[in-house]
Amino acid sequence: MSRIIIVSNRLPVTVNKSKGELVFYPSAGGLATGLNSLDEQWDKIWVGWPGEEIKDQEQQEKVKESLLKDQLYPVFLSKREIKLFYEGFSNKTIWPHFHYFTQYTTYDETSWKAYRTVNEKFAHALRSVIEPGDLIWVHDYQLMLLPAMIRKDFPSVSIGFFLHIPFPSYEVFRILPWRKELLLGVLGADQIGFHTFGYMRHFLSAVYRIGGFEHQFGKLRLKDRIINVDVFPMGIDYDKYANPTFDLFKGDGAFEVKRLAKGKKLIISIDRLDYTKGIPQRILAFEQFLERNKAYRERVSLVLIVVPSRANVDQYQELKQQVDTLVGAVNGRFGTFNWEPIKYFYRALSPEELMSLYQEGDIAMITPLRDGMNLVAKEYIASKDKSKKGVLILSEMAGASNELTEALIVNPQDIQDLVHTMQVAINMNEKEQRWRLERMQEKLRIYTVKHWATTFVKEQQKLMEIQPQHHINLLQGPTRSNLLQAYWQSKRALIILDYDGTLMNFDPDPQAVFPDEELINLLEKLATVPQHTLVVNSGRDKTTLGNWLGRLGIDLAAEHGVWVKKGPEWYRNEGLKTAWKTKIRQVLQNVVERTPGSFIEEKDFSLAWHYRRIDRDLGEKRVREFRDVLLYLTANLDLQVLEGNKVVEIKNAGVNKGKASLNWLNEGPYDFILAIGDDHTDEDIFAVLPIDAFSIKVGLEQTKARFNLTSVEEVRGLLAEMVNQSENQVLS
Repeated sequence: MSRIIIVSNRLPVTVNKSKGELVFYPSAGGLATGLNSLDEQWDKIWVGWPGEEIKDQEQQEKVKESLLKDQLYPVFLSKREIKLFYEGFSNKTIWPHFHYFTQYTTYDETSWKAYRTVNEKFAHALRSVIEPGDLIWVHDYQLMLLPAMIRKDFPSVSIGFFLHIPFPSYEVFRILPWRKELLLGVLGADQIGFHTFGYMRHFLSAVYRIGGFEHQFGKLRLKDRIINVDVFPMGIDYDKYANPTFDLFKGDGAFEVKRLAKGKKLIISIDRLDYTKGIPQRILAFEQFLERNKAYRERVSLVLIVVPSRANVDQYQELKQQVDTLVGAVNGRFGTFNWEPIKYFYRALSPEELMSLYQEGDIAMITPLRDGMNLVAKEYIASKDKSKKGVLILSEMAGASNELTEALIVNPQDIQDLVHTMQVAINMNEKEQRWRLERMQEKLRIYTVKHWATTFVKEQQKLMEIQPQHHINLLQGPTRSNLLQAYWQSKRALIILDYDGTLMNFDPDPQAVFPDEELINLLEKLATVPQHTLVVNSGRDKTTLGNWLGRLGIDLAAEHGVWVKKGPEWYRNEGLKTAWKTKIRQVLQNVVERTPGSFIEEKDFSLAWHYRRIDRDLGEKRVREFRDVLLYLTANLDLQVLEGNKVVEIKNAGVNKGKASLNWLNEGPYDFILAIGDDHTDEDIFAVLPIDAFSIKVGLEQTKARFNLTSVEEVRGLLAEMVNQSENQVLS
C-alpha cells in the first residue's frame, strides 16, 4: 500500500490536560475531513503538534504510544516555541502580511529564528518517518521552510505543499526581510498548490523577481527537478450540509434560531474574530441599510456570530471592543422592546445551531476584506439543497468568489455597495434565488473537499511518474570523471566556450562583465597546454572581445561568428551588409524612447536591443509589440531576428556560432572536444559537434547538449579541475 505523509501545524487530534490526565478529542476542520476521505489505497500518516505543551518525558511517551495507534506522529513544542513560532512569526508576521494588513506586520528576528527552529523540529521528526516511495504533503503558512528541509534530507522523495491563505502580490511580499528564505523553503516541494489563480500568479511573480526562476505555464525547473505550481480550490463535504444526519432540534439553540426567524428576514454573518473578515464594515453597512429603509425595521435582523480567536493579541482585543461598540450603537439606536436589530453572539455554535442558522438564514453576508477561500459561503449554499431559497452576498476578496460567481459579489470596503446589495438580496424573487443556488450547488457537489484532496494527490503522483523523464543530465559523478579523464589523456583537444552566462554572470550593464583575475588565470592556463586549442565563441563585438581577451593568445569568434580571430588578425565573412541598420535602428530607437532603462548595442554587423535593466514583463511586452514589425522589415533583407536572455538581436542570416565553430572543427581530428554555452545561440554549436564530443548547457532548459551544469560557478569549477590535474601531471 502506498503511503502518504501529511504534515500540518496541528494534528487532527488535540491533546488536553484535565485534572492532571491527558484527554484526546478529534479536531474539527475541512482539512482533516478532506484528507481522511482519500482513497483507501493510501496508508495515511499524519505529523503535527498535538495542541498542548507536554514537558514530562513520561507523558510524552504516553501521548506517542496512544497517537501512534492511529498513525499520528506528534511534534512536541514548548510554550516559548508556541508563543514565538505560532503566535509570533506565523500569526503576527505572515498572517497579516499575506492578507495585506502590512500595518500589523511585525518584524522580529527572535520570532523568525523560532519559526525556523520549529520547522527544523518538524524536519527532524520526519527523518524517522519517511521511507523511499512516500508522498509527503505539507500544509500551510506555519511550515513554509519545511519542504526545502525535507528535500535536503531526502533528495528524491515527492513533496507537495498547499497554502491555505492568500499569497500576496510581489509588491507586498517583497517587503518581508525573510522573503527569499520563505520562497526557497516552499520551492523544496515538487508541487505547490493555491486556492486561486491570482494567488498562483503572485507566487510565480515573486519567484521570478526575487529568486530569478522563470516558469512555463506554471512549471518551474529547479536544479534537476520540475516543480508544478497549480490551482486546487478547496471544497466542503457537501452531503454533510445538504443532508445533515443529526437532530436539528437537539438542545435549545436550534429551536431559538427557528423562533428568531419566524416572521422576519434573517441576514446571517459567521466569522472567526479577525481583522481580515470585515466585520465592522458589515455592521456599518447594516446600520446604513436600516437608516435608509425604515420599512425593514423590525422585519430584518442581522445574526452576527463571532467566534473567539487569538484573544491575547492586541489587534484582536481592539477589534473585539470595536465590534462590541458598533453592535451596541446600532441596537441602541434602532432597537425596540420587540426587536433587536443585531443578534450578537461571541462564541462558537454547536453543529445543530450552525445548521439551523444556515437553513433559516434568508441571506448570508460573507464579506471578508481578504480571505484564502472561505468555506462558510460554500456551507451555506449546500445547506439550501432542499429549500432552494436563500441569497449569498460574497466578497470579491474571498477565494470562493472565483467559483461561486452566481452569488451577489461585492467590494467589502464599499459600504454603499453593501447597502445596495442587501436591498437587492431582500427583494430577490424565489425563481432567481433557485436559479442562482442550483448553479452554485452543481459546482459544490462536484468540487468537494474529497475532490480537492484527491486531485492534488493524483497530480503529485503524475509528477512522481514523469519526473525521471524530465531529468536533466547533470554533469556529475561518473560522467564528470569520464570527461576529466578524457581531457587529461588527450593529445589534441578543442575547447569552445561562450562568454556571457557561461564564463561570466550577466549584469545589467553589458560592459561591466569584463573578465576577473580568476577567469583570466583559468583561460591562460588552458591556452598554454601544447596541442590544445581554446576558443571563446561569443555574441560580443570584436572590439570588446579583443580588448578583454586578445592578449591571452586564444582564438576568438565575435558577433556569433561574423568575425574570427586565429593568431593576431581578425577576418570576417564576406558579403555581409550593413545598409539595413539605418531602418532597423529607427525602430529600436523608438522602443528605447518609450522604455527607460533599455538600450541599443551596435556591433559591426548586428544591432541588439537590451532590456536586462528593466522589468521582464515590460520588456516582453515591448518585444511582442515590435517583433512583427522587425519580421516584416527583415523578410527580404536576408536578416535573422534572435531573441536571447533579455535581448533581441538582428543580424545577417546564415551567420551563427555553429558555422563559426566549423573553422576549428574542420582542422581536426581531435581526441577531445568540449563546448559550453548557456543560451539558444549556443545550440548551433552543439548541433555541429561530433557525437562523442562533450557538450554542456549552462542552465536547466532542454538542450541539444549532452550534459548540464547549473551555473557559471560550476563551469569555472570544472575548468579549474581540468587545469589543476593538468598541472599536477606536468609536475609529476
